[in-house]
Amino acid sequence: MEVSRIRALRGPNLWSKNTAIEAIVSCADAECSIDNLPEFEARLRARLPQTGLLRPEGHQDAVSIAHVLQIAALTMQAHAGCPVTFGRTASTIEPGVFQVVVEYSEEEVGRLAMELAQVLVRAALDDAPFDLADALKRLRDLDEDVRLGPSTGSIVNAAVARNIPYRRLTQGSMVQFGWGSRQRRIQAAETDLTSAISESIAQDKDLTKMLLDAAGVPVPMGRSVTTAEEAWAAAQELGGPVVVKPRDGSQGRGVAVNIETRERVIQAFEAAEEISSEVIVERYIPGHDFRLLVVGGALVAASRRDPPQVTGDGQQTIRQLVEQVNADPLRGDGHATSLTKIRFDDIALATLKKQGFDADSVPPAGTLIFLRNNANLSTGGSATDVTDEVHPEMAARAVSAARMIGLDICGVDVVAESVLYPLEDQHGGVVEVNAAPGLRMHLNPSFGKGRPVGEAIIANMYADGDDGRIPVVAVAGTNGKTTTVRLTAHLLGAAGNRVGMTNSDGVYVNGLRIDTGDCSGPRSARSVLMHPDVDAAVFETARGGILREGLAFDRCNVAIVTNIGMGDHLGLGYISTVEDLAVVKRVIVQHVHPTGTAVLNAADPIVAEMAASCPGSITYFAEDRNHPVMATHRAQGLRAVYRDGDAIVAAQGAEEIRYPLAGIPLTRDGAITFQVENAMASIAAAWALGLDQDVIRRGLATFVNDAQTAPGRFNVFDYRGATVIADYGHNPDAILALVRAVDAMPARRRSAVISGAGDRRDEDIRMQTEILGEAFDDVVLYQDQCQRGRADGEVLALLQLGLANATRSKHVEEIHGEFLAIDTALARLAPGDLCLILVDQVEEALAHIASRIAQA
Repeated sequence: MEVSRIRALRGPNLWSKNTAIEAIVSCADAECSIDNLPEFEARLRARLPQTGLLRPEGHQDAVSIAHVLQIAALTMQAHAGCPVTFGRTASTIEPGVFQVVVEYSEEEVGRLAMELAQVLVRAALDDAPFDLADALKRLRDLDEDVRLGPSTGSIVNAAVARNIPYRRLTQGSMVQFGWGSRQRRIQAAETDLTSAISESIAQDKDLTKMLLDAAGVPVPMGRSVTTAEEAWAAAQELGGPVVVKPRDGSQGRGVAVNIETRERVIQAFEAAEEISSEVIVERYIPGHDFRLLVVGGALVAASRRDPPQVTGDGQQTIRQLVEQVNADPLRGDGHATSLTKIRFDDIALATLKKQGFDADSVPPAGTLIFLRNNANLSTGGSATDVTDEVHPEMAARAVSAARMIGLDICGVDVVAESVLYPLEDQHGGVVEVNAAPGLRMHLNPSFGKGRPVGEAIIANMYADGDDGRIPVVAVAGTNGKTTTVRLTAHLLGAAGNRVGMTNSDGVYVNGLRIDTGDCSGPRSARSVLMHPDVDAAVFETARGGILREGLAFDRCNVAIVTNIGMGDHLGLGYISTVEDLAVVKRVIVQHVHPTGTAVLNAADPIVAEMAASCPGSITYFAEDRNHPVMATHRAQGLRAVYRDGDAIVAAQGAEEIRYPLAGIPLTRDGAITFQVENAMASIAAAWALGLDQDVIRRGLATFVNDAQTAPGRFNVFDYRGATVIADYGHNPDAILALVRAVDAMPARRRSAVISGAGDRRDEDIRMQTEILGEAFDDVVLYQDQCQRGRADGEVLALLQLGLANATRSKHVEEIHGEFLAIDTALARLAPGDLCLILVDQVEEALAHIASRIAQA
């Protein structure tokens, strides 16, 4: 067994909607069926007892070692606590080579699981040892390190439940919800509405107390000090027990409560001073510690927090009792678990000393021993839900505190005997206000029921019914993708949207190109969905990106498939037939939103069949209104777009909207058939998105198909009275469409300039010139700079082979270099001639043509 490639599919993909690790696995002949390895299954189960059925009941297919690898990687993740269920193993066209796909919830964990699964399978093959406990521990530890913490996770889960898309922006807890101009961001329990000023105020406990006092919220008296002697003096002024805490702090660090003696005050000051240069000494309020969570001006949860404590049994020391409590699997070292381990530090020892104990004391059975006076969960405290008990006036005081500080999400710390009564009636007070409050105590309290605080936070960010999405159009196919993307984006822009667009030329936001090159993959699409100035997005969705990484989105509003033809990278990535290619292109159709639309070419039977995979509605387009697929669809009262003489018609039932071809410059009055098809697809998409027909007409009329607007897409120039057409057509179907287009244009003599991409199949390269040889008088062949794995002259030889039996092309030249080939063809042109230049370096070639025209 050999694993030659591992990659992460980070979005919906060829296999499923799940994120997954995909591996290419080669098996020796004997490994293609475990029936050839009689001892293997027993060895595997001895090392991984949790292994389920290797061959589902009723299935007689051979089980390969690659399939076992998939089962092992999935099983170990599941038993490490990861919520994964999907796996798939598929054979490729190469004997003994398989594609293994395993779902992951965290990419790093999925990669590690695949690595450990390889070790496990090899151990079973070689009858070598495998440490399953260590493997599961590594997976669990890594999962805990990289997955979202409970606070952020609860908000993300609430968003997912409302169909709001999210994307994790960092390895930490910063997350984006929604897309484009409707996006929102959080970091743990802070949102983009949480101001830096409010957070600074909350961190300054002295300033917080002053503001709360001004708002009429009860607070304990006290003041800031800078020396230990000042701290003791302040404690004497206040009289009675005091609280000593850092002026800037969080999570209860450096806080000491209910202290009276000089020694303990000075000791507490020194601990607080390590955290903040200024320390607060304030009156100690007897009672319980309560946390009230305010979200968006409303109390949504409340908990009583109890200090970390153990109960004596008359036999064990306090140190042993703490170790016993910390052994609880619910207690961890960070925030990932519902409880945190009790800290056994200097503060704990000082707290014990006040009670007359030390670490090695053996307290009598039933004696309650406190390890801290503060009740923060981060130092080992526990929480009891009291949300339903909070008195309305106490809740109002908490809301006032949050508003005074200016926090949209606020943890208000209250000390009082009970939450059943107003603060004033029991001499209680607000002792602290917290930005980015921890949510663990409310989600999974030690006692009582959890509260849906994540849902409350999402509800404060997004109104009911708002899913944070912008309209997304995905375009796939063999030919016409880029023009359809550009025209659809133009129509959306005509409706007043700021449009983000990706295609094989770059990334565009509101007409400005922000990235160059082939940007038809998921990374470019994700950059558009992250951009705050995008109201709608149109994505060219290439085959390669889907295979490499999956889609950038979970759902699209419109999926357009223009056509499926020959030569579009067939033979790459185990896509060897047009039918294989259709399965890849179909992915966007499978992920149309249930309320969305797939726009499909009815004249292409492979594309038309994709309708069965669409969760939403279908709009067909074709030139022939009487095509059987179109006729049946229309008879059912469904939407169709077709050509009727000199107009494109959008029809549903008896309703018909006509768009005259004379008003669509892209089509040259309908003469260019493939541009008519592109226009029909874009009209159907705009219709599905609810654009007004007058807006669509205006957009069609103002879309100019020149080298600036749509570079390399049938750009027409005049050169000394000759017509020059530059196009990026690079496969047989595209060449056929171009030939049909130029046949409709008058010309005295026709010439063509062409190269061939080295990463295409031999027959696809050869077929291009076979087509041109029947339609053009002269053909100039050129070899471009990048041969993409081909030997020098190999592509030219294939192009020459395609012209061997040409009936029309009598003059053929070979040129090394694209620009020299263009100059050679231009030099032979006379007025009335037509020259089709199939460009490779699109922008550079267009600039070269423009310079030659300027010099003419």
